Amino acid sequence: MMLKLGSSNGAVVFVLYAFYYILRMQCSVHCAVAEHGRRDTRPHLELDKQTSSKQFPSSDIVAQFVLPPMVGSGFGSGATSTSTLANFANRSNVATGSGYGASAQSKNYFTHLTFDYTHNVMYAGATNKILKLNENLRVLAEAVTGPKHDAPQCHAGGCPEDVETSLVNNFNKILVVSYAQTADGILISCGSIRQGACEIYNLLKFPAAPQFVAVPLAANDESASTYAFVGPARYSWKEEDILYVGTTFTNVGDYRHDVPAISSRRLDDLNYAEFSIQQSIINIDVKYRDHFLVDYVYGFNSSEYAYFVLVQKKSHLAEEAGYVTRLARICITDPNYDSYTEITIQCTATDDHTDYNILRDAKITHASQKLAHQMGIKRDDHVLVTVFSPSKEISDQPENKSAMCIYSLKDIEDVFIENIHMCFNGTIKDRNLGYISGTINDGRCPIVGSLGNIYNFCNVGLKISGVSPISAQALFHFDNVSVTSVTATTTTDQQHSLAFLGTETGSIKKVLLSGQKPGEYEEIVVDAGNRILPNTMMSPRKDFLYVLSQRKITKLRIEHCSMYTNCSACLESRDPFCGWCSLEKRCTVRSTCQRDTSASRWLSLGSGQQCIDFESIIPDKIPITELTQVQLIIRTLPEPFNAKYRCVFGNSTPIDAEILEHGLACATPPIEQRPQIASNMDHVLVPLSVRSSETNKDFVSRSFAYFDCSHHVNCQTCVRSSWGCNWCIYDNKCVHQSDQCRNMEQAIATETQCPHLKRNRQPILLPVRVPKEIRLEIENLPRPKSAHAGYLCTIQIEAAQMLLPAHIESNRIVVCEKTPYFYETNTHEYEAKVEITWNRQHYVDTATIILYKCDVLGSHREHADCSLCVTRDPKYQCAWCGGSCVYNETCSSMIGASNAIMQNECPRPRIDIIKPLSGPVEGGTLVTIEGSNLGIREEDVRGKISIGNVPCDLVNYQISVKIECRTRSAQHEMSAPIKVANDAGYTESSVQFHFKDVQLTGLYPGVGPKSGGTQLSLLGKYLNIGSSIRAFLDEYECHINVTQASSSRLSCITSEATQPEPIRQLRLVIDGANRTFTCPSADPGFYGTYYNMMQPPPPMPCSIFNYTQDPRIMQIKPLRSFVSGGRILTVHGMYLDSIQNPELEVFFDSERVNKTSCTVINSSQMECPSPPVNLKFNALKNTNQQRNNGTESNLKHKRDILYSNDDLHIYGTPNYFSDVAAFVKVHETQLNLQLSFVMDNVQLVRDLNKYFHDIRSTIVYLSDPKYLPFANDGVKLYKGDTLVIEGELLNLAADEYDVNVTIGSAQCNITSLALTQLLCIPPEQQPAATDENGVDQAEDLPLVVVKVGRNLRFVIGHLKYDLNKPYSMPHAMLGIILTVLALIVILVIVLIIFRRKSTQAEREYKRIQIQMITLESNVRSECKQAFAELQTDMTDLTADLESSGIPTLDHVNYIMKVFFPGVSDHPILNSPKMRGNSQHTNYDAAMMQFEQLISNKYFLLTFIDTLEAQRSSFSIRDRVNVASLLMVVLMNKMEYATEILKSLLLRLIDKSLGSKHPQLMLRRTESVVEKMLTNYLAICMYDYLKEYAGSSLFLLFKAIKHQVEKGLVDAITHDARYSLSEERLLHEQVTHSIVILHILQDDLDEKVQCRVNDWDTISQVKLKILDAIFKNTPFSMRPSVHEVDLEWRHGRGGHLTLQDEDLTTKTINGWKRLNTLHHYGVKESAVMSLIARQNDNYNMPPYGKQQQQAPYHNFYYINNSQSHIITNNDIESGLQQPRIYHLVKPILPDHYMNIKNSAISGVLAPTAPGGAHCMGSGSERINKTIPEVYLTRLLATKGTIQKFVDDFFSIILTVNEELPPAVKWLFDLLDEAARRHDIADSDILHAWKSNSLPLRFWVNFIKNPDFIFDVNKTYSVDSCLSVIAQTFMDACSTTEHRLGKDSPSNKLLFAKDIPNYRVMVKEFYRDVARLPQISDQEMSTAMQQLSVQQNEEFDTISALKELYIYITKYREQIMDALDSDPNCKKMYLSRKLENVACTLDGEDTSNC
Repeated sequence: MMLKLGSSNGAVVFVLYAFYYILRMQCSVHCAVAEHGRRDTRPHLELDKQTSSKQFPSSDIVAQFVLPPMVGSGFGSGATSTSTLANFANRSNVATGSGYGASAQSKNYFTHLTFDYTHNVMYAGATNKILKLNENLRVLAEAVTGPKHDAPQCHAGGCPEDVETSLVNNFNKILVVSYAQTADGILISCGSIRQGACEIYNLLKFPAAPQFVAVPLAANDESASTYAFVGPARYSWKEEDILYVGTTFTNVGDYRHDVPAISSRRLDDLNYAEFSIQQSIINIDVKYRDHFLVDYVYGFNSSEYAYFVLVQKKSHLAEEAGYVTRLARICITDPNYDSYTEITIQCTATDDHTDYNILRDAKITHASQKLAHQMGIKRDDHVLVTVFSPSKEISDQPENKSAMCIYSLKDIEDVFIENIHMCFNGTIKDRNLGYISGTINDGRCPIVGSLGNIYNFCNVGLKISGVSPISAQALFHFDNVSVTSVTATTTTDQQHSLAFLGTETGSIKKVLLSGQKPGEYEEIVVDAGNRILPNTMMSPRKDFLYVLSQRKITKLRIEHCSMYTNCSACLESRDPFCGWCSLEKRCTVRSTCQRDTSASRWLSLGSGQQCIDFESIIPDKIPITELTQVQLIIRTLPEPFNAKYRCVFGNSTPIDAEILEHGLACATPPIEQRPQIASNMDHVLVPLSVRSSETNKDFVSRSFAYFDCSHHVNCQTCVRSSWGCNWCIYDNKCVHQSDQCRNMEQAIATETQCPHLKRNRQPILLPVRVPKEIRLEIENLPRPKSAHAGYLCTIQIEAAQMLLPAHIESNRIVVCEKTPYFYETNTHEYEAKVEITWNRQHYVDTATIILYKCDVLGSHREHADCSLCVTRDPKYQCAWCGGSCVYNETCSSMIGASNAIMQNECPRPRIDIIKPLSGPVEGGTLVTIEGSNLGIREEDVRGKISIGNVPCDLVNYQISVKIECRTRSAQHEMSAPIKVANDAGYTESSVQFHFKDVQLTGLYPGVGPKSGGTQLSLLGKYLNIGSSIRAFLDEYECHINVTQASSSRLSCITSEATQPEPIRQLRLVIDGANRTFTCPSADPGFYGTYYNMMQPPPPMPCSIFNYTQDPRIMQIKPLRSFVSGGRILTVHGMYLDSIQNPELEVFFDSERVNKTSCTVINSSQMECPSPPVNLKFNALKNTNQQRNNGTESNLKHKRDILYSNDDLHIYGTPNYFSDVAAFVKVHETQLNLQLSFVMDNVQLVRDLNKYFHDIRSTIVYLSDPKYLPFANDGVKLYKGDTLVIEGELLNLAADEYDVNVTIGSAQCNITSLALTQLLCIPPEQQPAATDENGVDQAEDLPLVVVKVGRNLRFVIGHLKYDLNKPYSMPHAMLGIILTVLALIVILVIVLIIFRRKSTQAEREYKRIQIQMITLESNVRSECKQAFAELQTDMTDLTADLESSGIPTLDHVNYIMKVFFPGVSDHPILNSPKMRGNSQHTNYDAAMMQFEQLISNKYFLLTFIDTLEAQRSSFSIRDRVNVASLLMVVLMNKMEYATEILKSLLLRLIDKSLGSKHPQLMLRRTESVVEKMLTNYLAICMYDYLKEYAGSSLFLLFKAIKHQVEKGLVDAITHDARYSLSEERLLHEQVTHSIVILHILQDDLDEKVQCRVNDWDTISQVKLKILDAIFKNTPFSMRPSVHEVDLEWRHGRGGHLTLQDEDLTTKTINGWKRLNTLHHYGVKESAVMSLIARQNDNYNMPPYGKQQQQAPYHNFYYINNSQSHIITNNDIESGLQQPRIYHLVKPILPDHYMNIKNSAISGVLAPTAPGGAHCMGSGSERINKTIPEVYLTRLLATKGTIQKFVDDFFSIILTVNEELPPAVKWLFDLLDEAARRHDIADSDILHAWKSNSLPLRFWVNFIKNPDFIFDVNKTYSVDSCLSVIAQTFMDACSTTEHRLGKDSPSNKLLFAKDIPNYRVMVKEFYRDVARLPQISDQEMSTAMQQLSVQQNEEFDTISALKELYIYITKYREQIMDALDSDPNCKKMYLSRKLENVACTLDGEDTSNC
């Protein structure tokens, strides 16, 4: 969203945005860190793609603070004040040295994080700021540290006057907290500016009153390292804390030699701890420090030493390359650093001991119990935990690998002692520290024994570089992981050591350092894609980790024990913080486990203990009726703590347990407390748990079983159970093995002993209706005793049950009685069950028998089939008998055969089904014949199938029932029956088969995408015959859809093509028929010869179908819809017309919500109605309502704080809303859905985010509009004018084009659509009484219907016209007569008045002239005095300009302001050097080709002509844009640009001479050439304007500004006491006096005097003071007025901050007057000072600095004839707030009350730029007569600046050698054209010249001096410049204007001067004509010089890309124009343009 505050609507947006922004920041900065688990209730606004509620990437993240982006330029005055509302004002980037601009945000990052343990807060150092945050990462305060004016040549204390400075970013280098100096503690912060100087803050007062220390300390370069830490020192008799600092040398500036490499600093003033005789510093020798750069990675203090870990080159000499990590040590008792010693620290990893030589980070920590044991040191001894990476070859850049090494401080100190010994005992001779300055004894070791016995090396002190390194093998290493940070700690019980490793990719790896298996145990993504910084740290209580990444601070929970739900998972997680709290049965940290008195109560990693569990339960199952005692064997049972254990069996009462040596013993519960066993189960399981009375929790549990054997009812299931059950066979019951059967019977214990059917028996087959017995062999058959009953067979067939007696044979076979069986089901087999029992209910087993039916086995489709019957499996014994298939035993004996029947006895075939019934005459059709008796085998029918006399060859055969054969070809079309024969004869089908001649006549459509999926319709005759149909487009198959086939039409889907290409042949294959449809003019050899011949390409070959490029989507708009859908979305793209039925889909995540069909308009545009999403929207709305139910009171509280919080911090300026209406309803539910298109098989358009990431493809759904029906029973009286329809949310997601209002069947033309109202103009006559479809209405009145989009329809009611009724015939005639008479009388009166007026005109003119002369005389003295003052001031200004120069814009900004006014971020501003010489993408290559086309004159002229011919769609804005883009492309080809401009001008001249008014040519920008001429002149005149004419224009601007600001200027209306414009003249006499202020600034050597008016507002005073202090400083480089406050210093120590509004501002009768100096009583010679802006409730954004900013935060600018200001803190409160004024109270119009709705809906049209912020225009003031006193002021102003106007006109209308040759060339071109066309009227030529240079160039720059100068143009000055510009235009005109009393004041002001100016203009034209003619060579040379100067200033590829959009939009018209132009056709320019499109699509141009 661009805040265009130059219009009244923009002001509304600004205020609404400000209101929302405060609300959002209150929620996001102070509440942005959402506690995990708590719902985030801040407002989330979604636009385009944007975001719903923020979800952290990990559940372990508790809070996260995101560094706000740098807003605007972010450059202030350097004061450390907090940000204010003004942060989001649109300001330009003004940095010249800091890299601000496109890459500004890349410089915005964190560097340090430190903790204040005393106050439990932390401080974060970032670019240009230091933040103070609490433990939950909420911002408590902020100190702004930059950007500031600085330069490398400046020293720490400031900059010399001759040094040019620029605003520079301040990168935080040191951030250290210390409590050594004061009890409150201090924060030391050093940055990269001021040579690395520092500020010291009091921790309690932060950020107020920092102590600036002008001592160079840190590196003054962004990338150079600095490390500092506070440590002890004993340099004298007492021990004190000092600051140890290591700083990398930078060669930036002249003062870096003052900064040592390592030093000790006092904490109070940061000076050297010792710097007299002894010096506590180390310096790199001057000979090596430029290239021997040391990177200081870490520093720490341990025992008697201070250490630095650093990375440096292996040697300061050139012969040894590579880098190494070193450990430097200084004794804390050594004030002279004589004991400085270095050793190499090595870390090797992998099996081949690779040297990981680059240290990434290190931390000192205490060793835990286990780590100390492993390393052989004591617990709590210091260890150094490090992370290393190998270097890339010999550079200092690390590879993407990491290893962790740990060193004990004991080992480190031993290695230091070893190396020192080696020097002192003579092992080494050289101390190897040649790069350290100040070495003694030539750097050699002392002679052995010369120093005697040495007990303490700190006292001897020789700087030594040890040769023996300290080495360690990596504990573990990571491949392909770059670790950048390490934070080491121990668990709270000091048992384990662990570390948190931050990676380059933004994750935290948790690693275990101690134990048997050290290494990674978890990884958490914290800030994906962003590096974790070394300052990551633990919280004081070791429960959280504060992770610092580049732009985020994250509070991370270090453990998540609670997520592990069982003991094994808890211990297997390897998290040393987690352990299993056994009695509480949960995973916890140790501190939360109650009464942790023994190791078995809290089981942890590495403790050697296992989870508490049952080892066994004895017994673990008992019968349900048994009472016994259960022993529980439990491992590691904790000792009870004054408590007991209980056993819990399910839901029974807990039973006290007896503690045994190895567990517990418990009695089982009483029987009545045991659960019931279900009837279908034999047992029930209950949980047996052990419960501790301490926690009343079950801490161990296992299942326990109660069982009951009696639930089993047969032998097999009884003995198969798990409970040890036996079967009593004679008792027929199941008993437990402990029980006995009756009668001493032996119980059955195994399944093999149970009676059962014999295994592996043959199946029993029984035919139906035939009596058969069933014989079943039984093993273990019981012998019934005398009292027992016999055997019984129970047979279950379907629903019937048969009981048959049985007898026993051979003591093992049960024979069921013979009986016939039958089943009803019509299947050939049925399985029946036979259950065998004895003694009535004693079960034996169940058998399965198979019943079958021969009549079913021998039939097909319910017809008996002989062939099937005789070929069935012999096991069935079926036979063909008497025309049916029967069991052979039942067949009649007269047949003679008992088991089978001869084949020749089967009947003839029968044919039931034939398919298909038609095929091509060529044959090949696969015919399927189904029937019966079609033979017993293939040989029976082979060769016996035919269609008429055409044979059909057998292909497949299914016995008797199915034949498949393939037809042979027929001679002609015919129809015949199918014949099938067998041995019994032949049969003919009753239906006929038809042979048809297939015809193929065409296809539709003729185009489709290369991805395929296009549905083609193939046209012809007999297309749906045959058995197989295939179609081919050349070699690509088109897949037939047989379900949509008809005789005349086939549908097929195209397959994917390899490239876009024409298809010349369609081939249709139907069985044996092969038909083709080809292009008649296609030549088979065409493609083979086309590209090999060096000749012009032949005409494009014809084609029947064309594969085109896949469609591309370039833009979708609008991207907002109402929920019910139907809003028309316009889609722009390429190749869209290749799709026949495109569809639009909307997705929620990956779920498709709905879709609609689109309509293609042309190749580059289609329209799609938005799909309805009511269900999804309502679901989201319900969810949001539930979420927000509990947050209303919280939001109300936050709303109450908005205007009372003094410490409001606002970060960022998100652009969320593009219109006011949407903003007002931000509380409405929004649904963001992803758009996708279905276009045949084109995949690109299905995922727009992936393939078209540059376009916006997220649509926002908002609530449906609601139109309210008419009141009064739905009938509304219409009395003329407009019809108003009320509603809600009308324009939230719709505009006028989406709404259609009908009255009856007539249209009601919509004029306005606001949030709650629709206005339309009904037809003049009442329409017929119908609805919109013409259906009659019962009420006899037309129905009013509103349709929104395609889906919403609202019935509003009926409309009754209540206009004046027509008179009856006599009355009408009378009215007409009276009207005519009245008109005649009026006409006579008008004629009389006109005659009198015409006679008085001359006298009136003379009277006005005399009056003007008199007035001039009256003010002559005032003018002289004012002129004298102005001359004095201007003389001073001129002198200043000679020293400082005019603030002229550079060429790039100048071009941007002229070419693209108002555009600050254009793609052409991308640096072309970033692209390099290679063409990276297809787009770049295509644009290079397009640039070559642009360089073709014929193409470019045709291109421009074609665009301008599209008048309906090629708007003025498009013409201006194309002209500017073309000039950007041609800036490095100015010679060619001149030629093009000449051709276009000549065409324009020819065209204008054919019009009625040729003198109007070039007057307005109506064509491309006119804007091109403007841009061309701007380029050519830049040097002339900068070096010659610019100074006079600048002096004129300054003179006007001085004169206007000398008098009063109303801060609200911008009316001024002194002005040239009547509209900007202050129409009140306000008495005021001049006040001279003395400005006292800390950074100024002397006071500055400033002249102001006592009635100036405070902001006006600040502006004038800034002008005085920063005179002639470019405006963009000054502090903004809203960044400073005005402080009045009076009396002794009196300080008062003055503001426009404060508590002293009074409100009277609803009007509030802004505070002025007079209000505060400020008198002459008052002392003022500008200070950093303070935070209070009355601070408002500035209103004087830039036109783009609104004056006050609570104003709405309403656009009408008078732009009134209405205070409105709440958009709903309307007019209840007090109104503000300065000098005069604005006049409110009658339509004041309509302001609210108009402001919200945003329907008011924008005003002209000059009046956007103005209170009124003079043309509509109540009193248009200007009193003489006002006219006097106009004359006074005019007389004062007259000289400067004359000087400027004289300069620019003088011909000299400075005049660019382009002016002479242009005027000669116009002269030549006039001669060629014989133009006799010299005024026409004069008008052409005036319209070219004066109008197109000079008038533009007179009105807009900010186009060439870096100045601030106020509204008052702008109005004066407009008057001078109009005067210059009048001087260039040859038309004389008669002046009268009603003439504009500016015409009257310069009436006497204009004739003189006209003479100057004519002489200028004449002098130019007399100049020697410019030769082509001279013009060419001049243009070439310009081209060289402008080369690579802009990104021409981006400009070409913007131009190519017009190529895409008008592709067809341009191609037609290129083909029709003979010159273009000769050069094949259309083909070349196609090649550009091919290259753009990544294709070979040879295929285009």
